[in-house]
Amino acid sequence: MNTVLKRPYITEKSTRLKEENSYVLEVDAKASKGDIRAAVEQRFKVDVIGVRTIKIHGKYRRRIGPVGGYQSDRKKAVIRLKAGQQLNWEEKV
Repeated sequence: MNTVLKRPYITEKSTRLKEENSYVLEVDAKASKGDIRAAVEQRFKVDVIGVRTIKIHGKYRRRIGPVGGYQSDRKKAVIRLKAGQQLNWEEKV
């Protein structure tokens, strides 16, 4: 379960989503919505209402000169919690 959740995904949009009791986390690329729900409920002791997932494909990035490479693929999840609950990632790391 601990390998499912990687880190919080902090952007302007994810910060605004906290007001709606939704949190964005980077998760394992092979994790299903059920795996993500179970991992969050077990680790943070909260009630999850819904899980939405997004796959982010790795982009091609140039290095020095003609040499380049691809970034790795990632997956992020938007987790909606029951009213009055919150994720505090700093305490559980």
